[in-house]
Amino acid sequence: MNAHIASPTPPAPGQPTAINGEALVRSARTVIATEAAAISALEPRIGPAFVEACRLILGCAGRVVVTGMGKSGHVGRKIAATLASTGTPAFFVHPGEASHGDLGMILPQDVVLALSNSGESDEVLFILPVIKRQGIPLIAITGNDQSSLATQADLHLDTSISVEACPLGLAPTASTTAALVMGDALAIALLEARGFTSEDFARSHPAGSLGRRLLMHIGDVMHTGDGIPVVNEDASLTQALMEMTRKHLGMTAVVDAERRLLGVFTDGDLRRALDDVGVDLRGATVASLMTRGPKTISADKLAIEAAQLMEKHQIHALLVVDHEHRVVGALNIHDLLRARVV
Repeated sequence: MNAHIASPTPPAPGQPTAINGEALVRSARTVIATEAAAISALEPRIGPAFVEACRLILGCAGRVVVTGMGKSGHVGRKIAATLASTGTPAFFVHPGEASHGDLGMILPQDVVLALSNSGESDEVLFILPVIKRQGIPLIAITGNDQSSLATQADLHLDTSISVEACPLGLAPTASTTAALVMGDALAIALLEARGFTSEDFARSHPAGSLGRRLLMHIGDVMHTGDGIPVVNEDASLTQALMEMTRKHLGMTAVVDAERRLLGVFTDGDLRRALDDVGVDLRGATVASLMTRGPKTISADKLAIEAAQLMEKHQIHALLVVDHEHRVVGALNIHDLLRARVV
């Protein structure tokens, strides 16, 4: 009886028989070059229509309602999110859902920004009569200035491309990139026109790293009350060390009877005292060993300013004082790390 040798399983249709690294790199580089060319082609098209689109949005008493179908819809969602986070109130409405009730979300004081590479998306065109009937301004971003959407719009932004990055010319690639960049151009131009600042951006991103850096103040992270390491100027070295140990900040403030700051005693001061044979550690007061004129900060400053001050002067803790130089708080680098400021 002859043994049967199993034939190797042929690759599935459309699957390569082997991975060709050079071909993969070549393909990726072609895509990048094609899309870069599509973006470069947008620059000379930024002119009067773009300016009028910005003016229309800046004068809008409502919101920018972005809509688009398929891949244009995905790009539209991102554009709406970028607009909203940079000072232009905006949201996305799916054109299919709009024709089934969501058109009620679009108000006469709004501006509609519609995306379609062909300019002939049925779902988008279907809702245009309702938008036009209400007198809502319409800005179109398309790749065809003769399309139905482009010709019906009040303003048209041209994102036409010479070729898609997809070798089959089917998958939206360069066209969606061009539309996305046009949306970013709108958002940033509007941001600058509004005088939108990094602080404004942080207010819409309070949970992000920028929000923490720009919104968190010293008063939000500092130790207060019994959490502040503090001793009087006549305290002994032992008393100062006990206070530092209890409060876990690696230092203690030295204050007068009115709680005004006289100096600070740190781990570094202790090491220097131990190295100085002329110091009587048993009889010395903390005031004789402290650092006078230490770096301080006020509670209303941003937490990131404390981090910058620590980095500049190579210190790991700060005392917080009020306008009369009384100690009201303390913090160290670990407090800033826990707050994710640094």
